[in-house]
Amino acid sequence: MTRYVYDFAEGSMDQKDLLGGKGANLSEMTNLGIPVPPGFTITTEACRAYLEGGAFPDGLDAEIDEHVATLEKAMGRSLGDNDDPLLVSVRSGAKFSMPGMMETVLNIGLNDVSVEGLAKQTGNPRFAWDSYRRLVQMFAKTVLDLDGDHFEDALDEAKKAKGVENDLDLDADDLKALTKRFEQIVEEDSGQPFPQDPREQLRLSVEAVFKSWNSDRAVLYRRRERIPSDLGTAVNVQVMAFGNRGTASGSGVAFTRDPATGAQGVYGDYLVNAQGEDVVAGIRNTQPLTDLEALDKTSYDELLDIMERLEQHYRDMCDIEFTIEDGKLWMLQTRVGKRTAAAAFRLANDFLDEGMISEDEALQRVTGEQLVQLMFPHFESSGSRDLLATGMSASPGAAVGEVVFDSDTAVQRAEEGAKVILVRRETNPDDLHGMVAANGILTSRGGKTSHAAVVARGMGRTCVCGAEALDVDVKGKQFTTPNGTVVKEGEIISIDGSTGEIFAGEVAVTDSPVVRYFEGEIGPEEGGDLVAAVHRIMTIADARRRMKVRANADTAEDAARARRFGAEGIGLCRTEHMFLGDRRHLVEELILANSAEERQLVFDQLLPLQRADFIEIFRAMDGLPVTVRLLDPPLHEFLPDITELSVKVAVAEARGEEHEGDSKMLAAVNRLHEENPMLGLRGVRLGIAIPGLFEMQSQAILEAAAVVAEDGGKALPEIMVPLVGAVEELRNIKEEIAHAAHEARVKHSVHLEHLVGTMIELPRAALTAGEIAASADFFSFGTNDLTQTTWGFSRDDVEASFFSRYLDAGILGFSPFETIDADGVGRLVRIGTDEGRATKPDLKVGVCGEHGGDPESVHFFEVRKLDYVSCSPFRVPVARLEAARARVGAEDATR
Repeated sequence: MTRYVYDFAEGSMDQKDLLGGKGANLSEMTNLGIPVPPGFTITTEACRAYLEGGAFPDGLDAEIDEHVATLEKAMGRSLGDNDDPLLVSVRSGAKFSMPGMMETVLNIGLNDVSVEGLAKQTGNPRFAWDSYRRLVQMFAKTVLDLDGDHFEDALDEAKKAKGVENDLDLDADDLKALTKRFEQIVEEDSGQPFPQDPREQLRLSVEAVFKSWNSDRAVLYRRRERIPSDLGTAVNVQVMAFGNRGTASGSGVAFTRDPATGAQGVYGDYLVNAQGEDVVAGIRNTQPLTDLEALDKTSYDELLDIMERLEQHYRDMCDIEFTIEDGKLWMLQTRVGKRTAAAAFRLANDFLDEGMISEDEALQRVTGEQLVQLMFPHFESSGSRDLLATGMSASPGAAVGEVVFDSDTAVQRAEEGAKVILVRRETNPDDLHGMVAANGILTSRGGKTSHAAVVARGMGRTCVCGAEALDVDVKGKQFTTPNGTVVKEGEIISIDGSTGEIFAGEVAVTDSPVVRYFEGEIGPEEGGDLVAAVHRIMTIADARRRMKVRANADTAEDAARARRFGAEGIGLCRTEHMFLGDRRHLVEELILANSAEERQLVFDQLLPLQRADFIEIFRAMDGLPVTVRLLDPPLHEFLPDITELSVKVAVAEARGEEHEGDSKMLAAVNRLHEENPMLGLRGVRLGIAIPGLFEMQSQAILEAAAVVAEDGGKALPEIMVPLVGAVEELRNIKEEIAHAAHEARVKHSVHLEHLVGTMIELPRAALTAGEIAASADFFSFGTNDLTQTTWGFSRDDVEASFFSRYLDAGILGFSPFETIDADGVGRLVRIGTDEGRATKPDLKVGVCGEHGGDPESVHFFEVRKLDYVSCSPFRVPVARLEAARARVGAEDATR
């Protein structure tokens, strides 16, 4: 029979799959001898069984009762005892941290009778009634799914009637009356009285945590963080430690280092006479953790000692939740802490310096997406700025946008193309969709460890918390500053997550120091600790990776920037832009040509223009390989719009005006019109349909390489034939390229090295790769079109129509245009690579679609042993880092 419940003393940190992150770490702290309130964990297997069957699996109730009995014996108190009740908490804990996304219920075990017993037992009626009102409020919202605003409104009314602003100023009688009002709300809103049976409270709370795995916000968070949906969550049942017992009690959240910057030092928030949810929810503004030293030095020193032990044990920055009950310190949770991108790089560098981790581990402590975040701009330091207020710098970055006061509006305006700043008193898990949509987040309550701060750091969103000088009126959709300035919904503000400053209007931004470092404008020693850390990690990455990283670049300017960003060649140089602008008329002449002679006249004009473009690109790359894709798009993209041209000809005819040229063009446009041009006359088909076109382009490429060589430089051209589906197509074009190479050698009398290969962007090309490889020097997977042709998707159409519904319904877990579809498109990549190399073992294989800059896709390409990835110049550093991380990961997987 499956076992579903484990005591904290029975687990370890290595059992996150079974016990979830929180349960595994509570077990680890218990085994380390750290003071943890006793308890037990209900496994993820139990959650999965519940979600599949709609009920507790057989035996779970009995196991829970058995472990509750063990707790009762250990504590000398009983769940449901009227005079001295045992109280427990129920908390979620999935394998991967999902802060605030699932449910928590505290103080389970209280009822209308036992609350009096607790008051008598502790001699503290206020504490007893405060604990009971919290249970009713949390249970109603979490378990019964009632509107939490009704309870907040009742609390506000109670404070208003008393003439106080803080709930700490409510006495025992006030809290007793408030609890009775809460119970009335429960019965009015649910039709049922608040349950008085503690075991029923416990069972319903466990069930609510199971259900919360599939809540909208949890599903959205998992999708964003790429967490599998079938893991389920564990549930932790733990004896209560009370931080709301008086001034000698309190709760806090601590980090072993600064999660925003990575700097060393005491970092965290503390609230006197409060339970942990008060700190995390940001309902009250906290005080710095350092203030605890003056309040309770013994507990403070013990906490610092535990923090150091945990960091050394986990070899990483830890996030800790703790409670002090009448001077006794209890640890309620630890986990590897969420951090900003800047902190991730600095921590990896510092832990490496301190000898805690290896170079390979340092690479695994950062990600390419974090590097992207560091490349975002910052506010300019100069210029006039209208400072509205200052809060806490919770998550760095510069964010500008129009103010919105609720998450639904944030999503709506973002979908309309607006950049928004979500402004709230405090955020809660129900605001996740608005936080995802927002450019930045601003709250008037809460500290650096509040829900808003933790989630924003995890998402890379700019966030300012605890701007208590602001009076935020959510219902009135405005906030007021201390000097009386009113900012209404729709007005523009700017927030600086690095300083906590809030400005009126739009503040100008400037390049990040990390971008300036990649551009070569500053050295690693000139950009501070962050740039130094990035430089060191990137140096390690370049030494460790196997795959080369190239860039997609169409101009000399793009090529030069790609080199500055570390590109080792160009993996895709598109030639179609060379036919646009003031050259478009030449394409029109080419289409209207009626003979080979007329086409040659156009080619003679195009060749020197293209040659000049290629000379600049080859010089910019200075001997690094340049893969040039011959003309790929359908011809209609170079022609006038058919509707506009038809109207123009019709109007000219009606007016009796001359229209012979337009009529010829209209006839050509009609002749070339296709219902599905992306699968029509384009790529290699175009080169065969217009004899001499690809030969002219190849001659321009090879003559450009010859000119560079004659000038003492070096060029390594790789000519790529697009959209090949059959080896005969490639052979046909190779003959033209061979003729062009001969002409270039005769003309310039230099030895020209060049390769000829093809893009693999059709399923047939992948499936017949063994045949095609016989005539190719290299393959480059065009994964954008390969995804379209494999799925039968038109990217522009599906992303605007049904794609979001597929993602919402879980039909697709992610967009295959962003991350490679390993099972479908990825299988074609594997087949194409394996069959191509079976024919030609030294076949060079790369990828030049957008997937080349996607971290998860880069890992896939490393496993498939591709030679290089190619991406936009801006994402070259990302690909460099991820290629190294992928190699380390692949080696770890084989050990």
